[in-house]
Amino acid sequence: MNREQRARELFRSGYNCSQSVFGAYAESYGIDFDTALKLASSFGGGMGRLREVCGAVSGMFLALGLIKGYSTNDYQSKKEHYKKVQHLAQEFEKLNGSIVCRELLGLDKKRDVPTPEKRTEEYYKKRPCEELIADACRILDKYLLEENNKVQS
Repeated sequence: MNREQRARELFRSGYNCSQSVFGAYAESYGIDFDTALKLASSFGGGMGRLREVCGAVSGMFLALGLIKGYSTNDYQSKKEHYKKVQHLAQEFEKLNGSIVCRELLGLDKKRDVPTPEKRTEEYYKKRPCEELIADACRILDKYLLEENNKVQS
C-alpha cells in the first residue's frame, strides 16, 4: 500500500485530514504511529475546526518537517525549509485553488463549532477531503522523489 492509499484508509477510518496525511509518513521516518496521530490531532478541520489552513496541507507540512526539516538555529536552513513549504503550498493551491479549509469546503463562516461531524457515508460523499488528502500525499511524494533524484545526480 502506498502513502496515498494509506492516508485514504486512515481518513475513512475516522482520523482527521492532518492525521491521515502525517500518519501515512510517520513510521517510515522514525515516529511511532500513536505519537504521529497525537502531533497531528490539532490540525484537523483547518486547525481545530477554525477552518484555516487545510488539515491535509498541515499534515503535508508536518511530514516535510519530519523528513527534510532543520533542527539548528541557522538562518539559511530556516530560509531553505520555508522555501520548500511554500513550494508545496503552491502545488496544492494550483490543484485545488486554495490551501484554506473553509474555501476548499465552500463554507461562508470563518470558524465552526468545535464538535466534529459524525463520519457517515453521506459525510464522505459531500466532503472533498479524501481527494485533498490524496493530493497532499502525491505532491509530497513527487517532491521527495525529485529531491532524491537531485541528490543522486
